[in-house]
Amino acid sequence: MAAKIPLASISTARQVPKWSELREVVQFRKPDLDRTARRLHNALTIADLRKAATRTTPRSVFDYVDGAAEEEITAARNVAAFRRVVFRPDSLHSVADPDTSVEVLGKRLPVPVIFGPTGYTRMMHHHGEAAVARVAEHVGVPYALSTVGSTSIEDVRAAAPGADLWFQVYYTTDEKLNEMLLSRAEEQGYTTLVLTVDTAVSGMRLRDVVNGLTIPPTLTAKTVLNMSRFPGWWVHKLTTAGIGFASLDEVEGNPTPGAVASMLFDPALDFTSVDWLRRRWTGPILVKGVTTPASAREVMERGADGVVVSNHGGRQLDRTPATLDVLPAIRAAVGQQATVLLDSGVRHGLDVVAARALGADAVMIARAYLYGLMAGGQDGVARAFEILDGEYRRGMQLLGVRRSEDLADRHVGLGPPALDPTA
Repeated sequence: MAAKIPLASISTARQVPKWSELREVVQFRKPDLDRTARRLHNALTIADLRKAATRTTPRSVFDYVDGAAEEEITAARNVAAFRRVVFRPDSLHSVADPDTSVEVLGKRLPVPVIFGPTGYTRMMHHHGEAAVARVAEHVGVPYALSTVGSTSIEDVRAAAPGADLWFQVYYTTDEKLNEMLLSRAEEQGYTTLVLTVDTAVSGMRLRDVVNGLTIPPTLTAKTVLNMSRFPGWWVHKLTTAGIGFASLDEVEGNPTPGAVASMLFDPALDFTSVDWLRRRWTGPILVKGVTTPASAREVMERGADGVVVSNHGGRQLDRTPATLDVLPAIRAAVGQQATVLLDSGVRHGLDVVAARALGADAVMIARAYLYGLMAGGQDGVARAFEILDGEYRRGMQLLGVRRSEDLADRHVGLGPPALDPTA
């Protein structure tokens, strides 16, 4: 054992700290008396917004957003795929003044994020689709209104007169209904049509069945009891307009919500729907719900401008692949000139980085902003975007990439899929 080295003790000069010096190192956050503002300020991630949403929203409504079909395997795979991403940063590259913008369908977006379509949005919060459209207008990204949205085509436009609005459509065998919806979207200046094709029948969402949140509703006593714990949510629901398929109020015969849903989920749906829409719609058409290269090539050959690689967030057919896993093959199938978007599983700005690097022009988000909406209405949607925007920008810089256009597959790798996607 080495001999102990004799060292003289260190003399430390001490002083009484001055208040001005303490004030610089000990600063307290000013208390925020607004509960919603405080809740959103404390949310640093989309996961935090999700947790906050459980404290503001009845369980059945939260489950409608958070849940998926059958055993929810596909929904778990979507999220797990992004967690398997391995980044390969470029060292010693200047990332000063990063350019996060991208071009989608000839328009420049500040960040590769698009607000996707969701149904019954005013059920989550009374601000509903109008809030999402207003935030989209403010930050400069598109918003796709759902056919089964709870705010009408016209009212969403009125809420956000300068927004780039897209319209998500379900093609039905009722040509008059199709024509009516497209005509109204045209009149209101919606620029892009998003055709959803993975809804031949409705997926079995077991959480909704258990809660009784079905069409028509069959609420259980447990569900109603849980809802009673959220008086603020109830007050807003009882003092604002009823929730339904607002853009379908003009359907002849005033069909029930169940009948409307049956019209929209059409087992006879096939590729000819793209043919009809291409003849009818003069603007861009994206086909949403594509998960195979063959389907992607087919819709492009029939005149689509691009595809949305999507499995409906796992809410339709369970046990399908994660969208991130099939993205590279679909991009290769349609070529670099086609527009390719991705949705399902995006919860972090680094997910956006990975999707861009593996071939997506941009991502569509839905649950991510709905968690924000439930947590804080319009301000919550803005907070969700702010979180993703900051994570994306920081992720690019740490990866050594200054421009979104420079993200490439060499920057990412995908680890092997987990045997249990819920692990």
